[in-house]
Amino acid sequence: MTEIRDLRAGVVGTGFVGVVHVQALRLLGVDVAGVVGSSPERAAAKATAPVYESLEALLADDSVDVVHLTTPNHLHYPQAKQVLAARKHVICEKPLAMTSAESAELLELAEASGLVHSTNFNLRFFPLVHEARARIADAELGDVWNVHGGYLQDWLLYPTDWNWRLEPEKGGELRAIADIGSHWMDLAQFVSGLRIVELCADLATTISVRRRPVAEVETFSSGDAGERVDAPMTTEDLGHVLVRFDGGARGAFKVSQVSAGRRNHLHFEVDGSAGALAWDAERHEELWLGHRDGPNEVLQRNAALMRPDASSRTSLPAGHAEGWVDTFRELYRAVYAAVAAGGPPAVPDYPTFADGHCANVLGDAISLSNRERRWVEV
Repeated sequence: MTEIRDLRAGVVGTGFVGVVHVQALRLLGVDVAGVVGSSPERAAAKATAPVYESLEALLADDSVDVVHLTTPNHLHYPQAKQVLAARKHVICEKPLAMTSAESAELLELAEASGLVHSTNFNLRFFPLVHEARARIADAELGDVWNVHGGYLQDWLLYPTDWNWRLEPEKGGELRAIADIGSHWMDLAQFVSGLRIVELCADLATTISVRRRPVAEVETFSSGDAGERVDAPMTTEDLGHVLVRFDGGARGAFKVSQVSAGRRNHLHFEVDGSAGALAWDAERHEELWLGHRDGPNEVLQRNAALMRPDASSRTSLPAGHAEGWVDTFRELYRAVYAAVAAGGPPAVPDYPTFADGHCANVLGDAISLSNRERRWVEV
């Protein structure tokens, strides 16, 4: 029987997230056969793993079982098609593609292939996110009425902050929504068990002209980037979205990449007829439980006190903090278990290309709603 540790991975992209993928795979015990960068020299400078000359060279290596795509957004669609054509299992960073037409094609190809496919919605794999989902599925909150929250960051607060995601030809028509709003919508639907079916969006570009470095800069980098030029902006810095779920629940979320002091403030609250719960990625070891007729509670991550599915997603004793990188490890544990078993399970316990396509469709609806200033059915 094939074990996870018998499998080999290749990682395409050597930026911030690509390095995290390699680190998480090593935590899991998966051998990283090599990486592909925008150039062999750039990949070698990262020194995270052996370097392939090109994606084609990686795909020609018969020892590689799974390919991770961590490249800029505009490369996901063509590269995912190449990986599937080469008969290798694939994990792709979100967004799955630049358009919902592209993501629909990738989903069709992936499902027809019989290969394991995953969109990298790693944030589902905080243990207490799974705990929240299990409690709602067990009707602990009663009927779900309200799902609300947001995702706030400050890494693009200044006009001199720059990243390729600011370039629509590389990042897409949407930026804050596609980059972090997609995570919130995926979590809201995953935790509640409900689907967003209608929405109304208001997006804003608060910095209309940024100072783009002439030289290339790394994500989340700081310091002097040298010579700069003016770059007019068209993608959103922030947004507010009202949502309606199937079954009648209401919700709302906000996203921002220009909220000072908010490094990674992903948060949600679910209100029901019998109780409420809330979780915040900046306090990810805690799950708040709200009651009407008794004291509120805070459940700290503790496998002995959590539901079975949630406790299976945690590996350290209570009081020994697990973190963001561990969510990648747990996602890959689920994906690689499917690969080791020979193919996708009937009901995957990890996000697939279907979830990536869902995010693209929701993005289309948000763009249309903002453009036409109205509610849009999904």
